[in-house]
Amino acid sequence: MVKVIDSDVLVVGGGLAGIVTALEALRAGKTVTLSDRDTAERMGGLALWAFGGMMLVDTPLQKRMKITDSPEIALADWISFGELASGDEWPLRWARYYVEHSRSEVYDWLSDEGIKFLPAVNWVERGRFGDGNRVPRYHVIWGTARELVRCLLEALHRENGTGKLTVLHQHRIVALDHEGGKVCGALAINEANSVEVRLTASAVVLATGGINGSHEECRANWPRNRALPASMLNGAHPYADGRMHHWVADSLGGRITHAGEMWNYAAGFPHPYPHFPGHGLSTIPCKSALWLNHRGERIGPEPLVTGFDTHWLCQRVAEQEKPWTWHLLNWRIAAKEFAISGAEHNARIRDKQFPLFVKELLLGNHPLVRQMQRESRDFLVADSLNDLAGKMNALTCSHDVDPATLQATADAYDANFAAGTQLHNDPQIRLIQHAREWKPDRLRTCKPAPLQKPGAGPYIAIRMQLITRKSLGGLQTDLQSRVLNAGGVPVEGLYCVGEAAGFGGGGANGKRSLEGTFLPGCIMTARAAVRSIVAGG
Repeated sequence: MVKVIDSDVLVVGGGLAGIVTALEALRAGKTVTLSDRDTAERMGGLALWAFGGMMLVDTPLQKRMKITDSPEIALADWISFGELASGDEWPLRWARYYVEHSRSEVYDWLSDEGIKFLPAVNWVERGRFGDGNRVPRYHVIWGTARELVRCLLEALHRENGTGKLTVLHQHRIVALDHEGGKVCGALAINEANSVEVRLTASAVVLATGGINGSHEECRANWPRNRALPASMLNGAHPYADGRMHHWVADSLGGRITHAGEMWNYAAGFPHPYPHFPGHGLSTIPCKSALWLNHRGERIGPEPLVTGFDTHWLCQRVAEQEKPWTWHLLNWRIAAKEFAISGAEHNARIRDKQFPLFVKELLLGNHPLVRQMQRESRDFLVADSLNDLAGKMNALTCSHDVDPATLQATADAYDANFAAGTQLHNDPQIRLIQHAREWKPDRLRTCKPAPLQKPGAGPYIAIRMQLITRKSLGGLQTDLQSRVLNAGGVPVEGLYCVGEAAGFGGGGANGKRSLEGTFLPGCIMTARAAVRSIVAGG
């Protein structure tokens, strides 16, 4: 006999969006079943490993730093940078909702939950032509997103004092139950023992993540007018495979929109201790590193520099002849600028070690550089450019990098400093100088100097690959997070939140994110779903 568990709300997926949905539903007095495919210790999904940056608008922290922002300014940046089409109704509505409510729905709500932010707002995704974030909006959680998950899970268990919450780990949803067009539950399989469980509920909320955990889905949806690299790393959750998207579309008439839009990263390398096949780490590329092709030539004519347009960087990397590029830098640059996105390699922020965080900020993160030198075969260190070229070729089993070419690349860049003036005319140097005008960026970005500056060595080359991360598209939803069918009518009883819904509307970010819109998008779509459920849907 199949075991039956009945509740008011069934939440499918234990990532951030699912946790927030369950928490808010419990607080509203609902009984909740939260079904997650992963193990208990991995509860939180991708958020458990995320850095914890959030794009928030008109916050007290911005005001404290004398940053003038408003929903109107942010919406204009969002629409122009994301290239949202004027007729794309629900993404536009969700974009407006986001900028108008991120302060109250996310910043204030998280503050009430005990979450704190680092005291500096960072300026990311400025746009190559100033068409991105016109002002700094990137707020970083003190403790990373791991602290966010920890706090919300604690709140979830506190709210469960009356036993209204059932949490199922290692349960995979294989079908949604529906009668007369209304979704009324799901069938799950316990992957630990293959036992079937029927989960009945008057409201089902999908928080299953996107499609980028499956390379097959990524490749099937990749825009035909954009270059597709021969290989990519996986920086998404492996269970975010899009299967539930297709089930809803095929069986209930739900609409998957903007599936080809993805927020990938251009500079990843294999995780030294992978958690799953193809697992990659995404670096925050050093602004002062030279970004080279597989032959050791600088990619141009417009140099690749992070912090301005990640979408464009990914396209340029995907266009290269081979599916990897090189970052050429020295130890001086790496100590100050090298960083890996996520909680795992940001221990000072993750563990709230403020004195050590400030020390590394001022003196350089030498421990992380040494750690990658030890652990990663893609992180090469040598005392001379000639030796470095040899190591690069040994790694790729090729003779692609001519030592003379690598030397000429470095010499050409260093020639900018030959006259000893400040009138450097290299576009990368101009971007670096622009970035350093904002104090938080100045702390993490080297003053421009020759790559071969005496005492700045040894030299470092990092082999980088495109790494998948987040889906920007998903199941189309209205402002109540209800799944819509092809006619724009809600599928009764079915909601979709977080990345599965394209962070609202099936693609609220358009083609580009202003960065940091993902965790807040999970929170806002989840809270909207619960309000609708409580109001009667």
